[in-house]
Amino acid sequence: MKKMMLSQGETRRHTRAMWVMAVFAVLIAVMFLISMNLGQIRLTPAEVFRTVAGHGTAKQELILFEFRLPEIIISILVGAGLALSGCLLQGVTGNALAEPGILGINSGAGLAVLVFVYFYPEELLGSVYLMPVLALAGAAAAAVLIYSLAYKKGQGMSAMRLVLGGIGTAAGINALTLVLSLRLDPQSHQLIYTWLAGSIRGTDWTYVAAFLPWLIILIPYALYQARVLNILTLGDSSAMGLGTSINRARFRIMALAVALAGACVAVGGAISFVGLICPHLARRLVGPKHQLLIPASMLCGALLMLVADAVTRGIAGSASLPVGVVVAVIGAPYFLYLLAKSRS
Repeated sequence: MKKMMLSQGETRRHTRAMWVMAVFAVLIAVMFLISMNLGQIRLTPAEVFRTVAGHGTAKQELILFEFRLPEIIISILVGAGLALSGCLLQGVTGNALAEPGILGINSGAGLAVLVFVYFYPEELLGSVYLMPVLALAGAAAAAVLIYSLAYKKGQGMSAMRLVLGGIGTAAGINALTLVLSLRLDPQSHQLIYTWLAGSIRGTDWTYVAAFLPWLIILIPYALYQARVLNILTLGDSSAMGLGTSINRARFRIMALAVALAGACVAVGGAISFVGLICPHLARRLVGPKHQLLIPASMLCGALLMLVADAVTRGIAGSASLPVGVVVAVIGAPYFLYLLAKSRS
């Protein structure tokens, strides 16, 4: 009887999770359609429909297919990638405040790209295909530094030291980033400043082609590691009792989270809080089981970035308001709430 009750409860939770993800998917579709209508040059729903059907003007096709759609798709991909990275970091560290932006991983990725631009200004923002590799190297270096600060021999990794070390590392990297950016010429400085604040403006299908393979490779591997993440959340002693090599598992998942964050920063800039908000919201809605938490977090991240992108389009059209600013306005109060809750 007890097993039957557990099975029924598990079925209900699974059904609820499916409904939650279906709602997220519908909202993403709605925001996708809304975003196609927003911009400095507005397109009515009828004009969008005619253009998609192949009956729009040359100007409408240029706006929709060459400018607007790539940015919308990048928003979805970056939001999903950052949310997944945050979900992995929270699962592997057991820290509710772990997130690639807060921990300084995004800042390290951004600094690596900036250093390249500083020494090779003629290759502004570098090659589209080289940028993810540079960002990954910077993110990895920041992650190693943060982990070394959080780890103490005989005590392991402290969640509080991880957060404090990450915030301190991010502050130092951001200061160095500011110094380097001020030494650039005005045009390069403005472009770098907007990009680091989190901007997807100016992306095209080349960015989509460069970024999409990273997600195609990394997302299935993240889902493959879901069972390991479930075991790690039980605690070190329980995980070891189940035959899991804790250090190796943490290294694999941390490397995966860093790779995702680096790739996202390369195309979307140093956007923070997506990886913090979305895993928390998804966990409340679908529960802690990572087989469900991972896709729910990704859908939530895609939706959040689409909403932020729609806000920037509605407020400023194609002006220079970075989407990362909108996300920060939403995420900063939530971070303070979580920080106060963790202290209590």
